[in-house]
Amino acid sequence: MNLPVLKQPLDIAVVAPSGAPLNETAVVRGLDLLRQQGFRVHSYYEPEHKYQRFGATDEVRVRQIHAAASDPQIRVVMALRGSYGFSRLLPYLDLDLLAQSGKIFTGYSDFTLMHQLLLQRGVCSIAGPMLCDDYTRDNPDEYTLKQFADCLSSSRHQVEFASDTVPELDVQGVLWGGNLAMLAHVVGTPYAAAPENGILFLEDIGEHPYRVERMLLQLHYAGILEKQKAILLGDFSGYRLAEHDNGYDFAAMLTYLRSLVRCPVLTGLPFGHIRERATLVVGSQARLTAKEGIASLVMCYQW
Repeated sequence: MNLPVLKQPLDIAVVAPSGAPLNETAVVRGLDLLRQQGFRVHSYYEPEHKYQRFGATDEVRVRQIHAAASDPQIRVVMALRGSYGFSRLLPYLDLDLLAQSGKIFTGYSDFTLMHQLLLQRGVCSIAGPMLCDDYTRDNPDEYTLKQFADCLSSSRHQVEFASDTVPELDVQGVLWGGNLAMLAHVVGTPYAAAPENGILFLEDIGEHPYRVERMLLQLHYAGILEKQKAILLGDFSGYRLAEHDNGYDFAAMLTYLRSLVRCPVLTGLPFGHIRERATLVVGSQARLTAKEGIASLVMCYQW
């Protein structure tokens, strides 16, 4: 791999807001790869603090996040891993501290809830790599790490991708979204953010199309989908169809979704629980264009 490096060194904190790593040796390797990419690494994760399936107890995980947000040296705060656990922290986080910290928070999956909290306060964050598995796998993906480095080094970031049945399109709005289960999880709670006239991106893993549809219906019945300029679908994989589905698959679900909502629904966004993943700036001012099967998403933001 030709490792993409930062234009300028940055201090990065690694915190464990959710699940514990599956391989401690790989964590050491991942921290070293961050250093090779040009980061000055501050790891707040301590293996001896692992608790049940989590990176630490709820109290310790909150303390890690607050400490990283309060450290004047830190520029970027990266989640160690997704899985599950951030939901337990929501009532205990100092949201003003996080929003006013000036840090760039990065992660995806369970970390979607952090994006929601910051979006409520008008703060941009990165739906992007985490230490596990983006930096810990034996052969890290060059595209994923380059997207991240490029995004941190600029105030404008672009992702292009092929999309099926793409209409000719040119819309602008706030980019937001993430893991569908997490977004549906907080609908109707104080922890949800749902910009109007936005560009909503979604992904999930291991969810059968009927469960994806059920969560989308929750967003639809809450009035969220109707208020979007466009919906971008990333990767939805890791499920198994059954004989009794009788032709009901992801394509059938997608056809039904498109019959419900007025805004365009595009597929093919390279984002989700996949190896080669784009970096997306939640809260950025974005422009989505599409023509002849190719879509382009341009994000503008200030760090």
